[in-house]
Amino acid sequence: MMMTTTMIKAAIQGELGSFSHEAAEQMLPRCQVIPCARSAEVFDRVENGSAGAAVIPIENSLAGTVAEHADLLVAREVFIQAEFRLRIVHNLIAAPGVKLSAIRRAFSHPVALDQCRDFFRHHPKIGPVPFYDTAGSVKHVIAENLPDAAGIAGHHAAREYSGRILQAGIEDDKRNFTRFLLIRKLPIRRLGKTRRGSDGAPSRYQRLIPPGANKTSIAYKLKNQPGALFKSLSVFALRDISLSKIESRPLRGRPWEYVFYVDFLRGDDEPARNALRHLGEVAEFVKVLGIYPAV
Repeated sequence: MMMTTTMIKAAIQGELGSFSHEAAEQMLPRCQVIPCARSAEVFDRVENGSAGAAVIPIENSLAGTVAEHADLLVAREVFIQAEFRLRIVHNLIAAPGVKLSAIRRAFSHPVALDQCRDFFRHHPKIGPVPFYDTAGSVKHVIAENLPDAAGIAGHHAAREYSGRILQAGIEDDKRNFTRFLLIRKLPIRRLGKTRRGSDGAPSRYQRLIPPGANKTSIAYKLKNQPGALFKSLSVFALRDISLSKIESRPLRGRPWEYVFYVDFLRGDDEPARNALRHLGEVAEFVKVLGIYPAV
């Protein structure tokens, strides 16, 4: 989904030229991208207002969920407004003048290295070297002018740091996608009874729901009772609401307790609201993470 904006500041985790940078430019075409070293800093900036939004990777079609970001969505006061799927193309990028035959090290994020196993199998003289960021690996190789090393990253990184692509499309699977989320700050909860918007949605996030929203992401924790999971899923089945994703993750600070993450294909309508109210009767807590248009 492409959101129109007038130079909003958008935080990303990683360096300029990263896949998150590319996704941010797609989702917020006229944004000012703010690179952050840590994911927690991205969420800090959204919550304290130094960034008007953030674009974060939440799931890769090969590597699965980005666990830290899933945890932060539950812990922080943010709201998902949009999603976007970016085709991930990995490239071997070196300093100008460096040839492929000279490369002995390839730096990149461990997930990116793992997605290029066939490349390393066909180039046994090149060893994979884990690095904190894909684009950061290119930045490092170019800044240090390393004659025997390259970074593995997207073409944006080559453009950002004036690197040379030695080999394009080195990822094993050509159907490699990452799902990104656009998040905004959730308004502060007022004391007293929660007011509801004109169509029944809690006013706390009512104004953040974009037009055409038809997908909802939630997180909830169940009581430790027989049949609790069955009961939680039945609130959707009884209303013919389709789930597009469900998974569980450990609850931080509470060993051996788990949070369920669910995406379902309804927006802010009566069946969805009734399902959430019903879910609240069998769950310890339910948090609406976002309501947005599905892609």
